[in-house]
Amino acid sequence: MQLDRSGLEILGPDECRDLLRHAEVGRIVFTHNALPAIQPVNYVLDGDDVVFRTSRTSRLATAASGAIVAFEIDAFDVGARTGWSVVAIGPARRVSAPGEIAALERLDLRAWAPGQRDQFVRLRPEMLSGRRIPGENGVASHDAAMALGLHPGDNGSALI
Repeated sequence: MQLDRSGLEILGPDECRDLLRHAEVGRIVFTHNALPAIQPVNYVLDGDDVVFRTSRTSRLATAASGAIVAFEIDAFDVGARTGWSVVAIGPARRVSAPGEIAALERLDLRAWAPGQRDQFVRLRPEMLSGRRIPGENGVASHDAAMALGLHPGDNGSALI
């Protein structure tokens, strides 16, 4: 187990991708009117890319036209004081090719929020990092894993 300078466990790229595959909601960080903005989104992975839908006229769709953005997911067990976080950084782009849109429409991507989500956005991670706060004995809590529906040993992922 590799630790950073503050004692957090550093997650490898494979574990970061595995955690990304199991979550449904993340936060996209982008620039709006020269200020940082954060918005929760439902998403899926398509290969290694993060894909979400938004309204074609939303500030997020406007900002995600070739811009570098950050995407973050996490899970925490407050009682056990454990948890983890994964951040993906890279260019985001609006999907416009009809064949690609048709393929993305077949993915299991369902928005929780009401309203029309007529624009797919694809984030291609160029930087991927993750950290975990270990619990007692260096093992993170089972409750934090269950928050994402993960179970010990799922796809080789560590118990969260």
